[in-house]
Amino acid sequence: MLRLTWVQPEDLVGHELRQAAQDGREPSAVAARWRAAGGREAPERAGASPRRASPYLRLLAEDLLDELADLPSALAEDEPTDLPRIRAACPAWPADGRGGALTPAALEAAWLGRAAGCLLGKPVEKLPLDAIRALAAATGNWPLTAYFTAHGVPAALLEAHPWNRRSAGNSLAENIDGMPEDDDLNYPLLNLLLLRRHGSTFTTADVAQLWLDELPAGRTFTAERLAYRNLLHGIDPPHTARHRNPFREWIGALIRADVHGWTNPGDPAAAAGQAHRDATLTHTANGVYAAMFTAATIAAAATGDHDIHACLRTGLTVVPPRSRLFRAVTHAIGLARGQSDFDTVVDQLHATHGATHHWVHAVPNTALIAAALTHADGDFSGSICRAVSGGWDTDSNGATAGSVAALLAGTPAALPDRWTTPLKNRLASSVADFDGTGFDTLAHLTHREAARP
Repeated sequence: MLRLTWVQPEDLVGHELRQAAQDGREPSAVAARWRAAGGREAPERAGASPRRASPYLRLLAEDLLDELADLPSALAEDEPTDLPRIRAACPAWPADGRGGALTPAALEAAWLGRAAGCLLGKPVEKLPLDAIRALAAATGNWPLTAYFTAHGVPAALLEAHPWNRRSAGNSLAENIDGMPEDDDLNYPLLNLLLLRRHGSTFTTADVAQLWLDELPAGRTFTAERLAYRNLLHGIDPPHTARHRNPFREWIGALIRADVHGWTNPGDPAAAAGQAHRDATLTHTANGVYAAMFTAATIAAAATGDHDIHACLRTGLTVVPPRSRLFRAVTHAIGLARGQSDFDTVVDQLHATHGATHHWVHAVPNTALIAAALTHADGDFSGSICRAVSGGWDTDSNGATAGSVAALLAGTPAALPDRWTTPLKNRLASSVADFDGTGFDTLAHLTHREAARP
């Protein structure tokens, strides 16, 4: 029997209970009713094989998901989702207006950097931190300096910590033959297509229609899959982000943000605004802030300013200062600036967030990206290796760190060959007509959108 993951109500209640506890709601009474009916309070791991529920349990799950969504939040005033209230909460919101222009070479570097960072993290996505360290150390690749390999890894270690089976066949060093398909690259392609069709004044409804037209449902995950389902049920954005969607503060909107920064060089306010219109199809509050932070950071980096610390500070100007994401990112940056050993930084981040947040949640992952960029001082290899070595959503974190750091580097030639040569200037994708497209072509298409009046 075929059952899609991330959409069954009984599989979502545990995640919604955890989300409620994090965003200031009081879910204990709902949790007690769920337990009494035989439901699991601990969330199912996203992507795990779902269990078959009784009709009664499924109907109860639907009711409880709606009840949980209606609970008042003590954090609502500090963590708004609509853009006017976000701007009002940000005292240092950046002024409108561009301050630079990107060359096609810089954009090609950014695309390549995103791909290489993603590829580095693909084999170890979903693995715990100790497994990542052990697998890399077994081949003399710790601290990370190169793509993962299975050559030399003891069989017992591979059996205990198997690679991500979905991606190891094309992301280990010995298997790489161009950039394989990944949602961390599919979404930037979709947003490039979005700008080509609608320009920078696109609406959230335009994003939704583009997804229905061009994004296969089977290539969506977590918050994106639930928003897609909601669209098919006739629910309009932004309610698509809230309706029975416990993943609305996870990392999905962040991985869609790069193009908004690339096409608004020197205008972090515009980049954040575009990212907001994109993100609110699927996410709320901190999930939206993560996308806005990333877009604004990239817009600042796109000016040619090589000071990663200044770029991150600019990114934080579009995040409400009393939000959980703001606190997590500033804490992570402080740790990275105060510790010479990045493993120590990672251990402290995991101690802070690991027990309370899912490994795909936006808060810990955005914090880790900021810590990696800070600790590496924006160096490309150092940034992607630190981002991936920190665990959690390894391919997404490597991709975002790679995009930012490669943009700072400025040209493809500034990126070490060991990262870019295996990509063979070829990207696989199921989006529109982009399958097999070269990164140089993508750079020119992106440059055209950045230059559009």
